[in-house]
Amino acid sequence: MRRLFGGHAVPDDVVARAGLRRGERALAHASTTDGSWLLGTRDALVVVEPAETIRVPWERVETADWDRESERLRVAEVGDFGRVRPVHTFTVTEPGQLLPMVRERVTASVLLQRRAVVTGTKGLTVVARRPPRGDGEITWACEYDPGVDPQDPAVREVADLAVRAAQDELGPGRQPI
Repeated sequence: MRRLFGGHAVPDDVVARAGLRRGERALAHASTTDGSWLLGTRDALVVVEPAETIRVPWERVETADWDRESERLRVAEVGDFGRVRPVHTFTVTEPGQLLPMVRERVTASVLLQRRAVVTGTKGLTVVARRPPRGDGEITWACEYDPGVDPQDPAVREVADLAVRAAQDELGPGRQPI
């Protein structure tokens, strides 16, 4: 068993099943009521379930919400238009240092956010993200307000202009992947 920050031990078999990359280690962790483990590394949230392991890089986490009353952590991944957004929900009775780490890592992955109005008060937000360690490719996404249709040619034009303006703001070498 491995102890992290003096908390409960993470069983060795969990660490082995986590498939951490060379040099990667869990910096915070929590166990769930269903027997899964949540490991927070510098680069990702690693969910070690009894049957599988899921790795969610911090730059792919759009939101993470904690409900103290229900002891539920809800992690929504960045979605792709027209596809169901992956959402993971965990019941965690003792979150320890995992919650502050999730907040810090997700925030650290956001490089830039810029608002663009389509009509009235409706619009979209351009988001540039990259791995929190500062290396790796920048990914670009547009988050659309409810009622804004990304397929509408006028909306697409606003989105394209907003992304180009954000890329220009970041400077050379900061193109989308």
